[in-house]
Amino acid sequence: MKSFKGKALRWEWNDGIMELTLDHAPANEIGTKMLAELEEFVRSMKGIENETSACIISSARKVGFCAGADLRELYQGAVALGEKERLAGVRDFVERMHAVGNAIDAAPFVTIAAVHGVCFGGGLELALVCDIIVADKMARFAFPELRLGLIPGFGGIPRLKRDLGNGIVRDLLFTGRSVNAARAHAVGLVSQLAGEGEALKVARSTAAQVTKFDAATRAAAKKFTKPIPYDELKREVDLFCELFARPAVMAALKKFVESSDAMPYLP
Repeated sequence: MKSFKGKALRWEWNDGIMELTLDHAPANEIGTKMLAELEEFVRSMKGIENETSACIISSARKVGFCAGADLRELYQGAVALGEKERLAGVRDFVERMHAVGNAIDAAPFVTIAAVHGVCFGGGLELALVCDIIVADKMARFAFPELRLGLIPGFGGIPRLKRDLGNGIVRDLLFTGRSVNAARAHAVGLVSQLAGEGEALKVARSTAAQVTKFDAATRAAAKKFTKPIPYDELKREVDLFCELFARPAVMAALKKFVESSDAMPYLP
């Protein structure tokens, strides 16, 4: 399928370049709708991967790329279930999201995240599966999960460790503070820094450059330079689920859901 328009995202394929656009109010939170459509994207992606040179993931929402997991949906679903069913449901959701991330990570074509605004939690984890992150100068990146008594659960820690030094990994994780695009570029998280509102334009220019090279060589180079840390990713799932089982996490989620802050996801 070379084009699709769903409730949470859409994509369009043209001349070897796929553009996947997140578009789910208010801030592209990753819940059941978003996940189901990401899974549909992965299925369609596999059918045309040999014809594809690059894929750009961007956002149509003004607030930013993605604010992370849909914590309201997560909490409401958890409250409605008993403890055993709750934990099984969380594990299933996290494993499905890992499968999506691993598929995009392993795609033979080049993947580019075009980031603006907030790129927090699960949103940052989605960006990290991409080969290249292009960010406009107003973008901000954060892993605020420790505030909820959790760690990133969609593959963030192993992928961040793959790409960066432990200093920035621990700083993001332990403080929960956001870093601006300039800092993210300086430490190597962001590959290219764009002017405000220019990230998608720069990503498209980069994708056009990618199409000039031999597909087999490009795929081999990607596989060699970007190994997927499968063992660490599996351990992350186990640790996330172990932490989620604690009462403190449900209490923190309840506090988040009941917050009167217009944007409670901001660190």
